Amino acid sequence: MQCPRSDFAFAKPLRLLNAAQYRAVFDSAPVRAAQPQFLILARPNDLGHPRLGLVIAKKHVRNACDRNLIKRIARETFRLQQHQLFALDAVVLARSGAGELDSAALAKVFNKLWRKLDQRARNPQPDNGQNNKPRANQGRKPRRGGKSRTSAQAQPPNTSTSGDQQ
Repeated sequence: MQCPRSDFAFAKPLRLLNAAQYRAVFDSAPVRAAQPQFLILARPNDLGHPRLGLVIAKKHVRNACDRNLIKRIARETFRLQQHQLFALDAVVLARSGAGELDSAALAKVFNKLWRKLDQRARNPQPDNGQNNKPRANQGRKPRRGGKSRTSAQAQPPNTSTSGDQQ
């Protein structure tokens, strides 16, 4: 006899499936939740249920078994809390140090992040224009070699128009 199907499944409608769906979250993510090891970016959706995407880079978590553990626990905590979460498209990003956490610590971190994300989605903070400002060096290539400029070198010479000039 087959068990009745639970409504706590993690089926395809609860996943971000293609690059366009991920790009939409990366391009505009008004809701964020962060810990030193993880960042969750999210944006509201019109589907009535949350969706999850995972980006666990080899650059930050070297061992495949550690990456798989992180993904497994992220999916599991999301699956168990999906009915309490606001309708969001969320992407979990791993940062360096995520691979050092054990299963219990990962579950604790993810549960905390899901609660924080849900709270921020339900009570959005007013945008005061701070988030939309580009960074000072965004789009600029870093300088290679040579001396770095000091504040004295970067300022133009004093060109005052007082009477002491000849």
